[in-house]
Amino acid sequence: MGIYAIKMPDIGEGIAEVELVEWRIQAGDEVKEDQIVADVMTDKATVEIPSPVAGKVLELGGQPGQLMAVGSELVRIEVAGEGNVKPGAAPAKAAAAVQGQASSTAGVPPDLKDDITRENASPSEPLPARGAGSSDSVPLRGRAGVGAQGGGPGAAAGSTPGRLHPSPPPGGEGAKTGARPPVGTPAPMRAPGERPIASPAVRRRAWELGIELQFVHGSGPAGRIEHSDLDVYLASRGQPQATGGTRLRQKHGEQQIPMIGLRRKIAQKMQEAKRRIPHFSYVEEIDVTELETLRTRINERHGAARGKLTVLPFIARAVVLALEEFPQMNARFDDDAGIVTRHEPVHLGIATQTDSGLMVPVLRHAEAMDLWTFAKEIARLAEAARTGKAARDELQGSTITISSLGPLGGIVTTPVINHPEVAIIGVNRMVARPVFQGDAIVKRQLMNLSSSFDHRVVDGMDAAKFIQAIRALLEAPALLFVE
Repeated sequence: MGIYAIKMPDIGEGIAEVELVEWRIQAGDEVKEDQIVADVMTDKATVEIPSPVAGKVLELGGQPGQLMAVGSELVRIEVAGEGNVKPGAAPAKAAAAVQGQASSTAGVPPDLKDDITRENASPSEPLPARGAGSSDSVPLRGRAGVGAQGGGPGAAAGSTPGRLHPSPPPGGEGAKTGARPPVGTPAPMRAPGERPIASPAVRRRAWELGIELQFVHGSGPAGRIEHSDLDVYLASRGQPQATGGTRLRQKHGEQQIPMIGLRRKIAQKMQEAKRRIPHFSYVEEIDVTELETLRTRINERHGAARGKLTVLPFIARAVVLALEEFPQMNARFDDDAGIVTRHEPVHLGIATQTDSGLMVPVLRHAEAMDLWTFAKEIARLAEAARTGKAARDELQGSTITISSLGPLGGIVTTPVINHPEVAIIGVNRMVARPVFQGDAIVKRQLMNLSSSFDHRVVDGMDAAKFIQAIRALLEAPALLFVE
């Protein structure tokens, strides 16, 4: 038997480190050759890492959310025959793995971080002296769960991420109790900044239960809080409050959820866009009554054979036609170089919500698409993005973006520009409203377009004229078919 170390491969494009997003295996699992063991993310895509060998998983080399350098050990597998690691050899640690150590206390309350540091200290290092009454402190275990997706120390025990689970008090400590205060007795007032006395095990359980130790009465020596004190506090908290017979009660829990994978990339992208781009927004109301009448007739006649059209392909077609008159909107601004690049082809980004977060698949050469091609490509790319099957080049290179929340679009939005683009078109909810036509009041279908522009590149007057051009096309939809 031998040990085979799978190292983080060179994904290309000069990438020096990647983010570990998800493990597909666990220690002790049997893996087959070419089985996917982990998902990692670069700045541009999520990549699946396969195992080149079959065997038993011995050790995982990182935690979700950790940045790992190319060439660092990802996982060790016990294989039949000779491996590529000498017996007893320590895992190859890369520079990027330092972040993993720093993140080992991510999502952990400050009261617990000192205890985790002590737990991870080398046995040869002298530990700092602890305060009185803490000689029976229980060191925090389950470091593998700290900083993982579960967001707290309890994740190592298999708790569901984002939920708070009570754990039974260990035997022994709960027995060292004397007289108890009546149920509901408030904790004695502590001086500002005074830390309640409790062992790491008690602090961990309190954190899992969402209990603020500052409000718990300690029955141990010097007011030390023990497991049984938590039980008393829980019992009092579960009783009806004296609020006219209602069962309303205070809540004290909280969740700490690490930003990893696509969520982290979205956060970075949004922060960069808002930091670098001076946004201004322009909102216009559009009467889409005629457009809806036309769309209904087209769907009645051709929907069964060619699929039903939503309003989005019509809006996309209107944007493409308006860009012929306003090419400065179909551009990308390299603010570091001070160069605006106007693009002749329209690579239209369609903001798409997925289970993992917001993605922007790209309709290449939208200027060459008719309504049916728009509809098919929008549906295909949206499905590919939601299922994680979109190719890398289908998620980058857009020159202008449309963002639509459909019936959840609201009245007005202020969409964030997809940097380094200079414009984004936001589509709001369609509603029926009474409108004056001369002296008569008629029912019309109205919809707002809420759009944002980069004020360094686009002047307010040009933005207004651009949206008015889109409005004219949508309010007279026959013009969408005129070349």
